[in-house]
This record gives sequence, structure tokens and C-alpha cells, in this order.
Amino acid sequence: RTQMLLGSSAMERLQSSHVAVLGLGGVGGWCAEALCRSGVGELTLADQDTVSVSNLNRQDAALWSTVGMEKAQATARRLADIAPGCVLHSLSIRYEADRREEFFAGNYDYIVDAIDLVSCKLDLIETAHARGIPIISALGTGNKRDAQQLRIADIAQTEGCPLARVVRKELRRRGISHHKVVFSPEPPRSAEDGDEAPPPGRRSIPASAMWVPAAAGLLLAQAVILELADLDR
Repeated sequence: RTQMLLGSSAMERLQSSHVAVLGLGGVGGWCAEALCRSGVGELTLADQDTVSVSNLNRQDAALWSTVGMEKAQATARRLADIAPGCVLHSLSIRYEADRREEFFAGNYDYIVDAIDLVSCKLDLIETAHARGIPIISALGTGNKRDAQQLRIADIAQTEGCPLARVVRKELRRRGISHHKVVFSPEPPRSAEDGDEAPPPGRRSIPASAMWVPAAAGLLLAQAVILELADLDR
């Protein structure tokens, strides 16, 4: 059905493409699945975290049978069952400057940044731009509930998103004025306190419903697929 819409030459380009997805939570996991189902031939899946019960409300690889499993492994296992011919590399690591060369040893046609930590996100974006590798980033989806406001845009066009504001400012300091993102201008809503303690590097845990991060992940996949297939005009 995808080939009927995109055409056979587009499917051949997708089949020969290698995409890396960093961060396999509520956004990146659905992006990875959409890329797989759309015919991307090789995927690198990176996330240092394990599946927890709190992920069950929104993450594609989160099942009772995968609780406690590394997210990269759980996602790879799921995608292998969807597309056995897809070449999958699962990396149970967190991208950070100290492991930059380990990650960039791969030959990627596109990188999807679904990382939460700002310092890691900025290093990934800066390095991809410096090496001429196309990259798209997800911005904030936590504490939001209107998926209709999500959009693909240049970082210079973002508004109303606290994470976008920080990333935009820091990228400008690094000489990067233009960068493709998925963001929502919807103001974050106040949320009730949960039972979880924030992970290292985070001050709080955002509330999240399934449809917003999933929609963001699908938009990331749309941007990557249409650009790789040379159909983004």
C-alpha cells in the first residue's frame, strides 16, 4: 500500500537507507515503527533506558511482557516481527559527547533526535550539522494534549515551547540558525504530582497522554521518509 502511494523508485530509495533513531520513548519509538513499516531498510535504535510500568500508557514497545527489558532491545524485537528483512542495530546506550565517535561510526542517511536531555541533544545536532548528516529533532510533548497543534518547522519558526526556546538559543550560540524540528506551540499544562522520582538530569517528570508523543513520532517519520524518498517538495 505504501508503494502504491509513494511509487516504486521511492521505495527503492527507502530500502537502501539507514536511519538512526535516538531516544525510544513515547516519541522515538513510534517514529522507529513508522520508519520500519514504511520500508526503511536499516535502522539503528539507541536508548539507555529499560521499559517500565509507567511507559505502558504511551510507548509502542512497552508491554507487560517487555517490562524490565532494554528499550532498544524491545523495540528491535518488535520491529523484527514487523519487517524481518529490516537490518536492525540496537544500542543500549545514552548518546553524549563522550560516546560521540562510537555512535557516529555508523553511516547514516538520516538521524532522528528524540532525546530528552538538552546537553546531549545539542551535541548530537551540532555534530550532525558539522558532518553534513540530515537530522530532525523532536521538541517538547509533555504536559500537552492537543496533537492537532504539532507541526514540522524550522527551529527559527518555533514559539510557545519552552524546550524550543532553549534549543533555539543554544544552537544560535553554536552558529546554527536553521534546523528541522517537530514542535507544538500549545502551552504546557499544569499536571498533578505523580509517584515517580525524576531520573538523573531531570527536575520533574512531565505528564503525557499517548496521542501527542505518538503523533509527534509519526510526523518525524513523515519528514524523514518524504525527504529520503525525494518527495518532500
